[in-house]
Parts: sequence; structure tokens; C-alpha cells
Amino acid sequence: MTNFFQCGRFQLSLSRPLVMGIVNVTPDSFSDGGQFNCLPNALKRIEQLIEQGADIIDIGGESTRPGATPVPIEEELARVIPVIQAAASLNVPLSIDTCKPAVMRAALEAGVDMVNDIAGLEAPGALAALQQSNVGICLMHKQGDPQTMQSQPVYNDVVAEVTQYLQQRCAAVQAAGIASERVLIDLGFGFGKNLAHNCDLFRAQQSIVEQVGYPMLVGVSRKRMLGEITGREVQDRMVPSVVAALLAVQSGAQIVRVHDVRETVDALKLWRELK
Repeated sequence: MTNFFQCGRFQLSLSRPLVMGIVNVTPDSFSDGGQFNCLPNALKRIEQLIEQGADIIDIGGESTRPGATPVPIEEELARVIPVIQAAASLNVPLSIDTCKPAVMRAALEAGVDMVNDIAGLEAPGALAALQQSNVGICLMHKQGDPQTMQSQPVYNDVVAEVTQYLQQRCAAVQAAGIASERVLIDLGFGFGKNLAHNCDLFRAQQSIVEQVGYPMLVGVSRKRMLGEITGREVQDRMVPSVVAALLAVQSGAQIVRVHDVRETVDALKLWRELK
């Protein structure tokens, strides 16, 4: 496995865990919808997360929470492209959270460094859109679509099935000529998975990384699984989110995608010094 992540303009060492800060430029995201869906607020949030220690900023213009309604391409572009253009000079890797090839191409032109795709680059034209670039890529597993994915997710063996899917998508990326140091995997916690599925996957993280052979990004920040375990509502899940991020790193994650950047950065500093 590579010891660095090629992320567009940046080559990021994986010698320590990296923190990806979330900026949702949406009115309806489950945790921070409506807070940063205008350019000044989004840019201020990005600058705040950089100051707090974020290694990567993940910008999303379409909510993928359970039950979310799809956003037209034009609307998603109008939300994210001005933010990418304004933030491109801030000397931090910028990621676009999208599954639409048209948005990927526009984001590349605007200066993005990474594509974070919940659909594993399965959409027609997605692989081709990224072949000739040097942007980082995150391939995520999901079952179903956001509108219905949490209704009744079913697996015979969730660990085996998610592992096999990610192996297949990594092979497709490799066949397209995309260098392995540009690729991350994401198990897709909460994307077509109930609490038992999520827990089984979380416990198997190290084994999955070893089988797939690519660095792993984990995103469980403020998600329903943490609420189901603790009984806390979304606004009260900061401590569970930080603990889960730390446990993910201990289980093999190289990058954690979080809302609470400052607290996660502090926890990881303590972990590195005191473990």
C-alpha cells in the first residue's frame, strides 16, 4: 500500500491520520444543512476549518442523507463551483462530494484536488472524466439510492460483499490507468446499512484494508448509527463522533471525514503522543 495520497496539487503523507473537514453547501444536509449554503458563509467555514487543522476540505452541493431528493446538475453546479473557485487559493486540498460526471468535470476546471464519489465512479463517463487528471479519488460502497437506501437493507455477508465491491471498483480504476496512489476506499457507513451492518463493518476495517490494499477514508461523523448507540440527537453527537473517528484510525483508517475538526485534530494529537 502506498504511503502517500496524490491529491491534485498536493502529495499528502499518510504517516499520520488526516482529517477531512465537511462543508455542505446545501439547504437540507442532515447535520448542517442551510448553515453554509451561500458563498460568504461557505468560505468563512472553510477558513475556520483550515485554522482548526483540517488537512482536506470536502465540499458538497447535494445532500445524500437518507430520504434526500436528488438535485439537478445545474443547481449543484451553482452551489459548489463558486465555492471551489473562491477557495482554490487557500493552499488546502479541496474535495468535491459528487457522483455526477458533469459536476466532476466542472469542479476539475474550477481547481478541485479530489473527487469523493458515493457511487464508486459507476456513472457512465465518471472514470473518463478523471483519467487525464491527477486528482485524488474516493470510492465508496452503498446499497441503493439515498431516497430508499435505509428502508430495508439486506446482506448475506455485509463484510464480504462490501469488500468484494471495493475490490471490483479498485480494479476498474486501475484498468482505466489511474495510479493507485490517487485512490482511497470508503465502506459507506449508513449508506444502505442498518446498525448491525455498520458495526460489523467497523470491526472489520483493518481486515478490509488489508484485503483491498488501498488506504481507507471513514465517515461516521454525527451519523444515525452513533445516535442509535448513544441515544443522542444529531446536535449532541460531537463526543461520539470524535471517539468513533479515533477508533476508526486505530482500526486502519488513514483519513477521517468529520464535522468537528478542532476536536478530532486534538484527539488525534493526544493519541499519537500517548498511545
